[in-house]
Amino acid sequence: MEEGKEINKEQQLEVLRHSTSHVLAQAVKRLFPEAKLGIGPPIKDGFYYDFDIDGEVLSKNLSKIKEEMKKIIKEDLPFEKEVVSKEEAKRIFKEREEPYKLKLLEEIEDEKVSIYRQGEFVDLCRGPHLESTGKIKHFALLSVAGAYWHGKEGNPMLSRIYGTCFFTKQELENYLEWIEEAKRRDHRKLGRELGIFDIYPELGQGLAVYHPNGSLIREIIENFEKEEHLKRDYQLVRTPHISKAELWKISGHLDFYRENMYVFSIDGEEYVLKPMNCPGHIMVYKSKQRSYKELPIKLFELGTVYRREASGVLHGLLRLRGFTQDDAHIFCMPSQLIDEVREVLRFCLFMMDTFNLGYKVTLSTRPAKSIGSDDLWERSTSALKQALEKEGIEFEIAPGEGAFYGPKIDIQMRDALGRLWQGPTVQVDFNLPERFNLTYVASGGEKKRVVMIHRVVLGTIDRFLGVLIEHVEGKFPVWLAPVQARILTITDKETSYAREIYNNLKTQGIRVELDSRKEMLNYKIREAQLQKIPYMVILGKRERESRTLTVRKRDGENIKGIPVEEFVSMVKEKVTKRN
Repeated sequence: MEEGKEINKEQQLEVLRHSTSHVLAQAVKRLFPEAKLGIGPPIKDGFYYDFDIDGEVLSKNLSKIKEEMKKIIKEDLPFEKEVVSKEEAKRIFKEREEPYKLKLLEEIEDEKVSIYRQGEFVDLCRGPHLESTGKIKHFALLSVAGAYWHGKEGNPMLSRIYGTCFFTKQELENYLEWIEEAKRRDHRKLGRELGIFDIYPELGQGLAVYHPNGSLIREIIENFEKEEHLKRDYQLVRTPHISKAELWKISGHLDFYRENMYVFSIDGEEYVLKPMNCPGHIMVYKSKQRSYKELPIKLFELGTVYRREASGVLHGLLRLRGFTQDDAHIFCMPSQLIDEVREVLRFCLFMMDTFNLGYKVTLSTRPAKSIGSDDLWERSTSALKQALEKEGIEFEIAPGEGAFYGPKIDIQMRDALGRLWQGPTVQVDFNLPERFNLTYVASGGEKKRVVMIHRVVLGTIDRFLGVLIEHVEGKFPVWLAPVQARILTITDKETSYAREIYNNLKTQGIRVELDSRKEMLNYKIREAQLQKIPYMVILGKRERESRTLTVRKRDGENIKGIPVEEFVSMVKEKVTKRN
């Protein structure tokens, strides 16, 4: 590495990827001199570079670009750093007709900047880079996508090439296999194939429509959630989808979150399509004077909210404009705070275990844009930290990543591919109780300020379902599978027996379908496997005469001659144990 610095493996990989992005840009400029350079940083799993050129041109020529990159690598061009005045850099990039580099220079306050050269190619860059292009060995170009300049809608749309690289061939091959596995698990693809959900341009971006299978899965998850909340003394509430903007002025959302809110006018008054459920729950709490004897009060709602997300960040169920949260707010005394947070943490981890998900925990502290005194923030952060420590939960600190009204614990869900997704969160809030004057009557008769805990135990139901689809590859466990069993007849002679079994299973509460079509059995099995149905109940002459079943599991295992009652018990046990 350059400048003799000792850096770790992760930093070395970042330098490798940054250097490869420069080689990518050089290859594109050689093949398409009219392309204008954007930026090309390393990212978590690789690198990208943005170009002002038609994306279709790049997509059609990825293989040519890759071959040109190989030539540049073979040329073993040194990466040469120069520190020049900003004015000199402007002259260089003006001469090269690179308008985006000139825009970047306008944003830099320093009088001196660094540029890097490799052969004929020049880029504005802080570095560091490898010694030469020849040090790059194992790379791949992955895809082309659109990206707004600086990530802001209204700015020019550029074309982004994504790539990756590693130090060894094996690491690259492993990663490319992982990419293919992720594609197979893509919840958008599986969502359509399995009749779970779809998003229609006619309805609008970021708005999901759940088909029968998806609606049923959601109903099962939501009913399970309600039962678990009621066990833990939560009370169910429902709040309107719209409310007066004044409420959101008091809460601070209009000052700190307005760009993500839908604000409109009714009869000359400003209203908001709710982005959160907090103010509605606050109204329930304030509906009467509360006593310390009532606390904690836990209000739970499967509340649908709406947020004005940029079109570029929308991604199936993982990022929507309209979605449902398993949202609850706990109103408690300060003395109850740590115990209540601990109980919520146990609830969250119970949910992760139920769905067989891993997790990573972070404690997010005060952001620069926030409300409330330093004392309140310190008390809130300390309470969360103590709760985590008392529960023996390992966590990392995420400085400045808290909500504008309070610190939070984030529990990221880890799926089967090791990816982390936003999930449960626990937030302590002393500020909204101040703003809405939320009190309780203490044992001595005086009014005291209540503490508010915001929490979700899965996050948004929509995002959670998207993660779950990818986690299980669409192979839902029996208790969640929209169709638990499909009966397949071999000939028409089994139709009457199949109908009898169908009615029996249906009466027993098993979600079952009957396929008595005049098709080959292998064809029917193949269709059921593609639908990822847990059990195929195969009925032929032997089963009809012995009044038993042959059950083929999703993984291909066959159980022959099983009595109906035994199969029903097997399914019910899976449902009871939630597996």
